[in-house]
Amino acid sequence: MHAYRTHTCNELRTAHVGAEVKLSGWVHRVRDHGQLAFLDLRDHYGITQVVADSASGLFDSLSKLKNESVVTITGNVVARANEAVNRDLPTGEIEIAVKALHIESVADVLPLQVNSEVEFPEATRLTYRFLDLRREKLHNNIVLRSKVISSLRRRMTDQGFLEYQTPILTASSPEGARDYLVPSRVHPGKFYALPQAPQMFKQLLMVSGFDRYFQIAPCFRDEDARADRSPGEFYQLDIEMSFVTQEDVFAAIEPVMVGVFEEFSDWKVTPAPFVRIPYETAMLEYGSDKPDLRNPLKIVDVTEFFADDSVSFKAFKGKTVRAIAAPACADKPRSFFDKLNEWIREEGGAGLGYITIDNIEHKKLADGAVKFGVTAGEPITAGGPIAKFIPTEILVDMCIKAAASNGSTLFFVADNKADVAAKLAGKARNEIAQQLNLIEQGVYKFCWVVDFPYYEWNADENKIDFSHNPFSMPQGGLEALNNAKSDAELLNIKAFQYDIVCNGVELSSGAIRNHKPEIMLRAFEIAGYTKADVEGKFAALFNAFHYGAPPHGGLAPGVDRMVMLIANEPNIREVICFPMNQQAQDLLMQAPNVAGEKHLRELNIQLSPKAKQLLEEERAKASDAA
Repeated sequence: MHAYRTHTCNELRTAHVGAEVKLSGWVHRVRDHGQLAFLDLRDHYGITQVVADSASGLFDSLSKLKNESVVTITGNVVARANEAVNRDLPTGEIEIAVKALHIESVADVLPLQVNSEVEFPEATRLTYRFLDLRREKLHNNIVLRSKVISSLRRRMTDQGFLEYQTPILTASSPEGARDYLVPSRVHPGKFYALPQAPQMFKQLLMVSGFDRYFQIAPCFRDEDARADRSPGEFYQLDIEMSFVTQEDVFAAIEPVMVGVFEEFSDWKVTPAPFVRIPYETAMLEYGSDKPDLRNPLKIVDVTEFFADDSVSFKAFKGKTVRAIAAPACADKPRSFFDKLNEWIREEGGAGLGYITIDNIEHKKLADGAVKFGVTAGEPITAGGPIAKFIPTEILVDMCIKAAASNGSTLFFVADNKADVAAKLAGKARNEIAQQLNLIEQGVYKFCWVVDFPYYEWNADENKIDFSHNPFSMPQGGLEALNNAKSDAELLNIKAFQYDIVCNGVELSSGAIRNHKPEIMLRAFEIAGYTKADVEGKFAALFNAFHYGAPPHGGLAPGVDRMVMLIANEPNIREVICFPMNQQAQDLLMQAPNVAGEKHLRELNIQLSPKAKQLLEEERAKASDAA
């Protein structure tokens, strides 16, 4: 018999009754019932119940075992009595009558309970992550993550993609976040950078003649944590393809997304092809470039109506005004609207105006009577603080544009800046839908956001800048760049850039790349870079484009975010084995930590006076605490 086990703790069934077996695992729970002692033995695969009666010489030893100690059990498989069968446990029809017990290791008092779903502080969970990972939900999430990655690899190779590894120690690249720098010992004063993404390498692979590349790629960015973003590092399904259009990229990734989400979830998944939403439409109708399509509400621009001289509501004059028609809430109490008004002020807005629509019938709506669910010919009636300032004709036109129906409410957001109004309206759209329980449940709704602007205005530096990815192809190519005669015309240029979004979460950005050096020079020139800048900062890519570069494009869906969505977890740390906290600290391994003087000398690094002061303050606090 094997030294530790003949079976796993999820393997034994009634077919094994009578067999002598050996199991090893962790003590999940011990229950002393006086004449019987029960032990739930747990391993990676599941739980098996072990039993000893009071006549057994092992009764006392088994009943005194500490939770999370590791033991090896030898015994016989017996069938449970009908009334003792646990239908919720795969092994619930049998138990092990113990004959021998060997303690492999004893657990100290636990800082967190493994056999409970009781919440513990995040600092405790991350400091003792090896215990946290034993808990069923988190353990299952990590198993799910592994299976998702295996599925992604299989689906990519089935489409003819090959996996290639790209360097971890590389040069800094303009991905938009701060780099993690690694000092070079053999080149004093010089640094490597950990890759924010394998962007240039995967493009160089296409120039090198490889056709379909993918990689489960580690990426490193020194940026702040969010619920859907881990600080420090993350993984993405990095993809690049040669001789493709934007639609070819979509056609390659859509079945992968649908297949993985259908494989690991019983939620309904958007079938391919996914809807394409232009960036401008997304910002107007959803107030975000990450639209959550489970939310049925849409935003409309009603600025023109409040600019009309007949409208006497002065608070919106001269501002961008957006409206949201929310159904079946006109009869809500005043407190409902007041709370929403308080909420948007906390979000930085001036307020959330509203008009309740009791009956919107008017002669203009005669042809739309069926659509609006009213009878033609009746007068319009409306309520709320703003209604009295708006003439009937204007209000009816506004209701038509917003697709407002009887019993609905028109909510308004306004700001002096159009982009601020759009974002506030987007937040209001989500909050209103949540308050009214309008978010569709049990579905994954995918979409593509396309036609991003190639450039944006950098107000801090008062100049044109790249908006999304400097290596993408502008729509219209070199001609579009050269024909633009003003900043306004440059800002109107679109790029072959796209994001894939699921349930309001951006899974990936991607683009058809620029592969022509003359376009690269002109595009960077407009953004304020000289030829010397391009040749110096992007030498490898720029040089490669001079030796025959194919049209190519790709994208990189985030693995962590995919698993987070499939596991239905609100925080990305719940699907990562050893995540950092929000302050980018690894509490388990105590990183980042102080480097020794010898190590610093080898790397030719000297700490600044500020760094030395902060370290001294930390040491003093630690000493006081001790």
